Amino acid sequence: MVVKGFRRTGAGMVDITRKKNVFRMSRAEGVIHLKQTTINAIVKKKVPKGDVLEIAKAAAINAVKKTSELIFFCHPISITNVNVSFKLSRSRISAIIDVRSVGKTGVEMEALVGVASALLTIWDMVKGFEKDEAGQYPTTAITDVKVIRKSKG
Repeated sequence: MVVKGFRRTGAGMVDITRKKNVFRMSRAEGVIHLKQTTINAIVKKKVPKGDVLEIAKAAAINAVKKTSELIFFCHPISITNVNVSFKLSRSRISAIIDVRSVGKTGVEMEALVGVASALLTIWDMVKGFEKDEAGQYPTTAITDVKVIRKSKG
């Protein structure tokens, strides 16, 4: 396969050597569906493991910074800002992650990994509230993880 003048014989990173550094931004979001009683426990800070949203925020930021260690062919990049926000409703929490960088490659994967980490952290922290009598999670689900905006330049 030839990509912009480079011959590749198998899997590998895309060569971005000749690309210029420019401003990059990406926003991703995802949803975790929870019981209303679980949402209430989160809001009232009654979850034994701690403040769910603050810990999920820290997890998201850490995951953004470590994306290249988790996704094989992502370039390690300089992150200039991460903003994490949550929207709560009766039965779901949306995580919204904005990632900014000045570099040669986009930050979509970093934003997506941040969302996934935030939502998985929430699940881990509230799983005791979500399990049924058989230890299953009949209503808990992570859905709609997607990039909702990106820009460069």
